[in-house]
Parts: sequence; C-alpha cells; structure tokens
Amino acid sequence: MPQKTKNTPMMEQYLSIKAQYQDAFLFYRLGDFYELFNEDAVKAAQILELTLTSRNKNAEEPIPMCGVPYHAASNYIDTLIEQGYKVAICEQVEDPKTTKGMVKREVVQLITPGTVMDSKGLSAKENNFLTAVLQQGERFGFAYVDLSTGELKAAQLEDEEAVVNEAAALQTKEVVLCSEIPESLQTTLTNRLNVVFSKQETLEENAEFQFLTEPLSQEIEKVVTGKLLSYLAITQKRSLAHIQQAVEYQPDHALKMDHYSKFNLELTQSIRTGKKQGTLLWLLDETKTAMGGRLLKQWLDRPLIQPKKITARQEMVQSLLDSFFERADLQEALTKVYDMERLVGRVAFGNVNGRDLLQLKSSLEQVPLIAQLLQGINRGEWNDLLLELTPLDDLVALIEAAIDEDAPLQITEGNIIKDGFHQQLDEYRTAMRNGKQWLAELEANERQATGVKNLKVGFNRVFGYYIEITKANLVNLDTSRYERKQTLANAERFISPELKKLETLILEAEEKSVDLEYRLFLDVREEVKKSITRLQKLAKAVSAVDVLQSFATVSERYQYVRPTVAKKRAVSIIDGRHPVVEKVLGHQEYIPNSIVMDEETEI
Repeated sequence: MPQKTKNTPMMEQYLSIKAQYQDAFLFYRLGDFYELFNEDAVKAAQILELTLTSRNKNAEEPIPMCGVPYHAASNYIDTLIEQGYKVAICEQVEDPKTTKGMVKREVVQLITPGTVMDSKGLSAKENNFLTAVLQQGERFGFAYVDLSTGELKAAQLEDEEAVVNEAAALQTKEVVLCSEIPESLQTTLTNRLNVVFSKQETLEENAEFQFLTEPLSQEIEKVVTGKLLSYLAITQKRSLAHIQQAVEYQPDHALKMDHYSKFNLELTQSIRTGKKQGTLLWLLDETKTAMGGRLLKQWLDRPLIQPKKITARQEMVQSLLDSFFERADLQEALTKVYDMERLVGRVAFGNVNGRDLLQLKSSLEQVPLIAQLLQGINRGEWNDLLLELTPLDDLVALIEAAIDEDAPLQITEGNIIKDGFHQQLDEYRTAMRNGKQWLAELEANERQATGVKNLKVGFNRVFGYYIEITKANLVNLDTSRYERKQTLANAERFISPELKKLETLILEAEEKSVDLEYRLFLDVREEVKKSITRLQKLAKAVSAVDVLQSFATVSERYQYVRPTVAKKRAVSIIDGRHPVVEKVLGHQEYIPNSIVMDEETEI
C-alpha cells in the first residue's frame, strides 16, 4: 500500500530555497548533478528532452525529478535562457567532509535573459541589454546595462511610446520593473519585443552604486539606475567592478525614429527573415572586431544630428580613405584584437581563464601599432581618439611572464603558470620532473653502499616510499643504517633520512603545485582587475577606430560620396542609389535617380 509522503531534510531544504525563486528553474546541486523537482522537473524534461523519473516511487505522491550533469549544465541553461526562462543555480556552500547533517546550500547566481555573461546564444556583434523602467507621475526613468561589457546608460522619458521606442532600439530581452507601470505599456512591450519581466522595488544603498549614478542629473534617473544595479547585485551575487559610471543620454540628441520606422527601414533586421542579411547593417559591417560590430549597430540605432560631430566623423573616414596602405595595416592589426569589453567583464565576474588572459595580451599588443598608424595619417582629426589609445605595457608584461602559452581551459588543474614566474612553484616542478631520477640514483647508491644487488626503492599508497631488502640479504646488513617500516613474508621494508626527505619533496610537490598555481592565477587576475577602467576606455577607442575603417572600406568599395551638411532647409541628391537594393541587384542593374527637396517642396 502506498505510503504517505514525508519530506526528507533534503527536500525540506530544496522547498525552502525554491520558495524564494518561484519564477525560475532551480538547479539544485546533488553530487555531480543538478537536480530539478516537481513542476520544474516536468517542464524541464519536456523542454530539454530529459528523462523524467521520481523520488519516493512507492509513496502516495511520488516527486517528479530529472537531472543534468554539472559539467554539461551550461548547454541546458543556455537552452532555457534562449527560450525566455530564468535559472537559479543552487550550490553546496559547505564541505561535506567537515559537515555533520545536511550540507548547507544556497543560490549563488540567478541567470536571466538580460544577465547572461557566458553563453553560446550571446552574439559576438550584438549587445545583450537589461533594461529598467520606473514611473513617477507622467514621466519615466529608463536605464539599461550590458552586463557582459559594463556599459550603463540612463534617460528621462516623457511617455509610454518613448519607453517602447527605446526598449525596441535596444532589442532588450528583459525589463526590470522598478514600480507599477500601466498595463497598456506592459502589454505593448510583450507584444512587440517578447520580453521577460522582473521586479525590483527596493533600492540598495551603497557607496559603489552612488559613485556609478553620480553623473546623472535627474533624481528619477538615479533611482531607476540604482534599482537596476540592486537587481544585478541580488541576482549575480558577485563583483560588479566592470560596470562603468552611468552615462546620461537624451534621445532627442540623436535622430528620432520610432520603432515602426526603424523596423520598416530594415536598418538592422530584415522584415522577412528577422536576420541581419539584407539590412543596412549587413551592408556597412566590415568591422574586424566584435566590439566594433556592436558599436556600429549602436551608431546606426542613434544617428548623429549635430553638424560638428558629423563633420568630425567624416574627416576621420576621409583620412582613412586617403591612406590605403595604412588602412590595410590597420585592418590586419584589428583582426588580432579579441573582444576586450567582454573579456574585462569576465575578469570582474571571476570566470576568466588562462586562454582569456592570453587573448587580452594579444589584443593589447596591437594597440601601439594601431596608435602609430593613426599618428602617421593624423592631421588633427584623430587627436581626441589617440589620447584614448594608451598602451598598457604593464599588463602585457605581467601576462607574458605569468601565463603559459598552452594554458588549459580549466584553472584548477595546473599547467597554467609559466616556469620562472614563481620560485616555490619552480621548486615543486623540479621535484616532480626529477623525482624518478633522484629515486633511481638513490637506489643505485644504496646497492653500492650495502652490497645488496636486488635492493629496490618502491612506492605504496598506504606506506609511501620505501627501501625493500629480501630476508636472505638481511644477514650481512647494517640495520642501523635504516629505520624499519614494514615486514613482509620474504622481505623487510625500510626508510632512510635521505629517502624521507625525497618523499616529502615529491609528494608535497604533487599536492601543492596545483593549489599554488591556482592561487597565483587568482593573483594575476586581481592585478588585471585593477586596470578595468583603463581597459574599458581603450576598448571603446579601438571599437571606434574599427567602425571608422569599416565606413572607409565600404565607401571605397561602392564609391560612395561624402555629403555636405547644410543649415538651409533643402535636400539635394544627384544620381542617388539605394545601397542595399544595389548590393542585392548588382551595380550594373541598378538605375540611379535624383531627388531635390527645398522649402517649396513639402511632404
């Protein structure tokens, strides 16, 4: 007869943690698996195609359960996030060996569509913005952050339509509601963007958040940004050192286009396929770096309207157009630059590995050459950008000295730190490499000293290293030479002071070298972390250079003409060509046409 289900201490613990994360899948760590129970298990089994089993199969109400191996969990988590779900990662936070009773567990991170840091679904040339909205009276506070790059911006918006336009421009996947907002706005955001909603009513006061929101002039902007940062602190539970000081922006400082205009113009997304191909972004994107690709998209979303800024940008593109060989060298250097913005984010988050740091070094090594090439063509238009292109030779030297070129992906398995970086580690490695030779030499010396030709040095997991001599050879042996360790049927095992010393060296080296390497790697990471602000500044400058060379390349390839920005109310286009249509049709088939609109021509 089925028994009445009584929750075990483990299930009690699970249920108490799950109660705090009702809107997320709880990945509950049990040994080498993350387990899911009850509704989470039923739903996850269907979405992730997992086998659904149950706990307490003989109970009246068996508990549905399914699990994923912890080392392969990231793929399953990516799938859930891409489908708009949240995942709470619950880990053991005590050592089971030293704990009596239930091991303490707690959620160490909540991963949501807007807070993904490390996912295959995270496109290299696209930002992943998390947005926050706050309503006060008729006005809205609006803030957004890309957790992977640290970019943080805020604005004060006048109405619901402005909120929708901004959220649509960012293609945000998650909106944090910092107050009650009209149902109509929530419905519009859901219909147009298919976003996930989260709530953050409280504002955590701390000095770091005050520093980050300091540049904002409006109180509503400070509050919405503070609540957005509070949401990140609560969900991520780790360092946010890479988040940059908030930048206040005003939508009317860029060309105003509503969501429908951008959609119909197919600036970044094809109406037919929803993809990049066939859009203006597709035509213009000759960027060599992921950072440049993201910045190009941002520039397209917010075109300049101030003539001075437009002219300054044109001057830089013109100087690159006039310098073919320098531009070719510049492009080659940029192809060796990795995604510094996201690498810096991973440094701050603590999930960077040796290969990431090598990529960072490779990127930083290109900066002096990029700066030199731009100085060679500079007639004054590059002055401001060149000030930002400051080489970070100290970081290059640190990573060069510390990180092995063949560093593995894991940071806890050793072979990540170079020989010569740390004296104690070198001694451990010498012991490990020379251990066998030392033991062979000791064996040969002892055979000669004792006259016992079959004396051997061996190793046993229980007793460690030993000198073994058969009982037949013990008669003539000076036993004061050794200390007895173990008696066997046909032999005796001994230890000598020299062997004891070697044993300590070899075993300590094996045990401690990996731990020491891990600690040294963390020290290097902390040193890199101190340069986060410098790295982000540099990354922005390199991104801008990349977008400008892309404009020059496209202009030369398609023979585009530089427009003159005039103050008078007139538009004059002679032999105009639609760039995307022309690229699709081919230059020979496209027929240019002119258009002139002046003050007497109104539409």
